[in-house]
Amino acid sequence: MAPLWLLLLVSPAMAQSRPTRLAVLDFGKEPTGLRTARAIRETLLATEPGHDFIVVDRDQTNAAALGAGFDGLLNLTTQQARDIGSAMDCDFYFIGEAQTLLRSPSIKPTYYESYATIFLVSARTGRLVLWQRPTVQRDAPAESEKALLAILSAAETRQTYFGAMRRAQEEERTERVAAVTSALQIIDVMSDDDSDAGQQVRAPRPYRRLKPPYPETAARAEVAATVDVLVDIDARGEVGRIEIARWAGYGLEQSVMDTVRQMHFFPAMREGVAIPMRVLLRYNFRKPPLPNRSQQAVP
Repeated sequence: MAPLWLLLLVSPAMAQSRPTRLAVLDFGKEPTGLRTARAIRETLLATEPGHDFIVVDRDQTNAAALGAGFDGLLNLTTQQARDIGSAMDCDFYFIGEAQTLLRSPSIKPTYYESYATIFLVSARTGRLVLWQRPTVQRDAPAESEKALLAILSAAETRQTYFGAMRRAQEEERTERVAAVTSALQIIDVMSDDDSDAGQQVRAPRPYRRLKPPYPETAARAEVAATVDVLVDIDARGEVGRIEIARWAGYGLEQSVMDTVRQMHFFPAMREGVAIPMRVLLRYNFRKPPLPNRSQQAVP
């Protein structure tokens, strides 16, 4: 049975009166990663007049994130993501990793691949706002990295980032208003410390367990990750609100949400009466077998 979490209620935040603060953490310690993070910072700074954004100092953000326990992991719970954002005193931040690799496939000549895994995170909610994985291939490492950095420096990339942040801000404002004006749905919640025997409570059980498909986008990146999702299940055993509690990018969250929406449950029971309950479901995605090729990091 999947572990269950307590429902936490968050009071609405006050409307922002300061400029939106952005942070960009280093994308690992490899040269390509450092240059990728610098390119994103420069892209954010190259904004048109009227944009109310500030890019926080690099050394400040890296030190604050390290102090908050960030070790480069890109498979965060929303609580971990909020803690990191709070430590950096920002509204949105970028994390990720980037490398230039020598690829040696068995059926074609060797080549160099430069890629960047880019996650844009809301510090207020801890949600993954946007993920990207631009990838280029060239005959020489310098050419490969140059092509990658050109993508990150493009005006279209800047517009994509700011557009995603504006949409996230609007969605968060809408949620805050809804939290104030809507009646709160009462949901019985079970935690890991609760005793089924003592309270005569039985958690929801699925009619049939469905396995989320492993997206091609994740397969190409050879990703192994865990996705946690909070699911409201009503007294009829039907799925209601779904909220990602641990994200991983690469389309894995969407795969999980699409799968959960197809599920039906035997409802939670208390003393023989069906009750609504919020549960946490966990899905572990395993890295697929490596194809017949070798790879080597390029310094």
